[in-house]
Amino acid sequence: MGRVEMQRYILIRLVQAIFVLVAVSIIVFVLARLSGNPAFLILPIDAGPEEVERLSKFWGLDKPLHVQYWKFISNAVQGDFGESIKWPGRTAMGLIGGRLVATLQLTLTALILAAIMAVFFGVVTAVTKDTPIDHLGKVFALLGQSAPTFWIGIMLIWIFAVEIGWLPTSGRGGINHMILPVITLGWFEVAAIMRLVRSSMLDTLDSEYVKLARIKGLREWKVIWKHCLRNAAIAPLTYFGIIAGTLITGSVIVETVFAWPGIGLLAIEAVLGRDFQVVQAVALVFAVGFVMINLTVDILYAYLDPRIRYG
Repeated sequence: MGRVEMQRYILIRLVQAIFVLVAVSIIVFVLARLSGNPAFLILPIDAGPEEVERLSKFWGLDKPLHVQYWKFISNAVQGDFGESIKWPGRTAMGLIGGRLVATLQLTLTALILAAIMAVFFGVVTAVTKDTPIDHLGKVFALLGQSAPTFWIGIMLIWIFAVEIGWLPTSGRGGINHMILPVITLGWFEVAAIMRLVRSSMLDTLDSEYVKLARIKGLREWKVIWKHCLRNAAIAPLTYFGIIAGTLITGSVIVETVFAWPGIGLLAIEAVLGRDFQVVQAVALVFAVGFVMINLTVDILYAYLDPRIRYG
């Protein structure tokens, strides 16, 4: 692909990403308002209609939806999502910034460990095809992709925190506090990537150039880990973008189960408090992260596999 064609490819992907973000902003804006007026939660039970109207006017909730949306999206592109309704005096982005480190600590750890374990076990199960090790890997992958995340978290808490007492049940602290949330968050990713690596490795192991490398007398570990894995990594790389995105959004469930003070738990608290500003900010931050990860993977894939460059 020439330089101009690559620039065109990247431009098309950027335009598609912008359309996705606009669509997400509209959906989030509408859904956030379906739960009702947050003034009823903020004001006392005996508050009169005048007080409700005055508070709604203060937050701009008395204006037509299209006016509210235009104000919201105009401020959002400047990074301003307004002041929180549930936490007066705190901005939405300020609340997210305070919780961002906790979420990144959890998701990045889970992502790195999941990638390492998935590649290793995917290669091992492919090399030991139809052996007890391969069958055990299939069972692990099946459980990881079929069991709900919240159920895995609750079971881990019950076994390792309640029954055995080895690990804490919730909260953020040292490494001990991270073990159960990281396992819960990364189990599905390990299972999904492992199956994809195994499938790609099996196709690569049967290729002619691998047979030729073995005939030349190359060591088996070099054939597998250098030649086979390099060519088998293209398909998992494509799926890696989706996996990384699900880690970001999946943190909502995991952080709620383990009371981990991250953005996911903040989103739940904001929804329960009908805090439009924070809900919209969290959803768009998640959406931007998801879109940017997949955009990066698309561009990397275009360099690795020229066949998709005109897609």
